[in-house]
Amino acid sequence: MNLTIFQQLRRAKQAIRAPHLETGERGEKMAARYLRREGYRIIATNFIAPVGYSRLGRIITGEIDIIAYDESATPCILAFIEVKTRTSTEIAMPESAVDRRKQRRIARAARVYRRLLAIEDEPYRYDVVSVVLAPNGSPSVTILRSYFSERRITSDR
Repeated sequence: MNLTIFQQLRRAKQAIRAPHLETGERGEKMAARYLRREGYRIIATNFIAPVGYSRLGRIITGEIDIIAYDESATPCILAFIEVKTRTSTEIAMPESAVDRRKQRRIARAARVYRRLLAIEDEPYRYDVVSVVLAPNGSPSVTILRSYFSERRITSDR
């Protein structure tokens, strides 16, 4: 089987994946399973939406790792969930990576999602799932409900 140089490069690129991408993907799968057990109904994963333009005119996108309804809450509430996975908490907890800039991008993508589905009046919140894949212990998954709000990220400019 003779492959073109482009096919060979594509296969080589697929074979070499950065370890942090595999860690993140593994964490997102673990988070989704955990959320289902906790009463969340998952609607979408890895939702990407255009949220603005850079100074050079390039499109800026925002990504939401998991969009789900928390059916354990009364009433049921829409949750936009960011998953952060680490192999150690020695330096910082995973959720500390969800800084103001990341929160703004998530909130902007959530607005696009709510506008697209015409659910702008529906209650919602922003959660973070922290996953720690300790090499010599069992994985730890924690839900941080209402980790941030739009009011907080827009008021401190």
